Amino acid sequence: MKIFGLLFFTLFCFSTSAYSQNAHTINYFSADSMEASGNTITLVSDTTLSIDSILTASPDIDENVNAIFTEQMDSLVNSWEIKNSIQLDSTEVNLNNPFPKDLSDSIYIQRLIDSEQVLKLSYNKVVKNYIKMYTERRRNQVEVMLGLSAYYFPVFEETLDKYNMPLELKYLPIIESALNPVARSRAGANGLWQFMYGTGKELGLEISTFVDERRDPVKASDAAARYLQKLYNTYDDWHLAIAAYNCGPGNVNRAIRRSGGKRNYWDIYYRLPRETRGYVPAFIAAMYAMEYYKEHKLEPRFPEIPLHRDTVIVNEYLHFDQIAATLGIEKEQIRALNPMYRRDVIPAKANKPYPLILPEEKIMAFIEKDTSVFAYKREKYFPNNTLKNPTENSGNYFTPVDIKGKAKILYTVKSGDNVGFISSWFKVRSSDLKYWNNINRDMIRGGQKLAIYVPEKEKEKYAKVNTMSFAQKQASIGKSSTPSEKTKAKPLDVNFVYHKVKKGDTLDEISRKYAGITSTEIMQLNNLKSDRNLRIGQQLKIKKKM
Repeated sequence: MKIFGLLFFTLFCFSTSAYSQNAHTINYFSADSMEASGNTITLVSDTTLSIDSILTASPDIDENVNAIFTEQMDSLVNSWEIKNSIQLDSTEVNLNNPFPKDLSDSIYIQRLIDSEQVLKLSYNKVVKNYIKMYTERRRNQVEVMLGLSAYYFPVFEETLDKYNMPLELKYLPIIESALNPVARSRAGANGLWQFMYGTGKELGLEISTFVDERRDPVKASDAAARYLQKLYNTYDDWHLAIAAYNCGPGNVNRAIRRSGGKRNYWDIYYRLPRETRGYVPAFIAAMYAMEYYKEHKLEPRFPEIPLHRDTVIVNEYLHFDQIAATLGIEKEQIRALNPMYRRDVIPAKANKPYPLILPEEKIMAFIEKDTSVFAYKREKYFPNNTLKNPTENSGNYFTPVDIKGKAKILYTVKSGDNVGFISSWFKVRSSDLKYWNNINRDMIRGGQKLAIYVPEKEKEKYAKVNTMSFAQKQASIGKSSTPSEKTKAKPLDVNFVYHKVKKGDTLDEISRKYAGITSTEIMQLNNLKSDRNLRIGQQLKIKKKM
């Protein structure tokens, strides 16, 4: 009774071709070449080349858009599978393993031409910036993704082939989630393909108290293929369809209107939301990196945990603790293999079965011991054979209240606000507020707009909260506006100097500003694990040097 058997673990064979500068004749055009005829198109800078379908436009890199995509790559290396199976280098670049840097534009262009199939692979300064991010600055994470691609790419390809879609679209989850099935964006998108709550429901994915199929590689891939097919039918252009996948058709339609009806991605580039500007270039760069990783001396890093997996169908309620205790498998590993289950429970019934994915060597043990597995402490986990009403988080995943039938209010954060205050003013759970807005560690900033869902009949009442003073908002819930002693800010310790984190700061850069201080000392003193823990405006303790 198996749904699908993932009995393979062979490295995905990328179509690469050795490149020699003498193997192809590449025409280099400078800014002085202003004529366009045939396949030779006007270029706007000395660093921009164009051959055949390689794009001519060259937007300025006026913002560090690739910082948005590195967040998902950082989340990947903190996943259970990676933390427990791969020891990553402490630095981004391993200086003992030299690799090609600063390749000429002609090499990048020819390789993209050789790779181009259905999707146009443009080249300009923005694309080059992302290529260098993947092949030079984020090599550790790319090598992990190369290893994971051996498992996920065949799943994506099979689904895309089912809908007669370009197989190159398999690279989208590289930039969406860094191939992390439990990735969650700041906006609340989830899974390999990063679906928002509403979009996932519209595409037929189950998102309930116990199950989130946005995190199911097979179900989410099917939904993504159907959604991309719909977007392509709308725009008849893959760049626009991919952009709409990221920011929604509404934003792409507005960008087209504001640009006078232009329907070329690069013509509407600056009309798109900031994140989406980097989306197509990052996609092209990810495809390049996956195709030409060998040429850049990138080596796939395969997790050492069992990646030979198989699936059985479950027809009764089953808790991960029951599986772990009877089969001798870590619960964290079960979670990693079954990311779609939100509370360590498979809510299966005879009329609604669910899949359970296990290491291949555990499948036969499960089949042989299925009676004892289901019977293990049954009354504890399912009293009277019923599902318990969950009251707490499981696996760091919170289930929000259903927003169906509720009105959405946008609240602008004011100075002095915090998550506790705001949730009390709107009479919502703080956990819901954080889920709706993907708030981590209760961190919010002045001017930030928060989505809050309130009863439809009380929308007008709660809309007025935006215009109230702090004292009025506190009075509305019968509280004083005077802060308690506990909430008063603690004075800074005179035994330290303090550094206020600014946009773009890294631990290495901060340490270099203070003589004799290392980034490791800063991390230990401030309980930080990496640059990902830095927040703009954060005050970091810096030890005074005598």
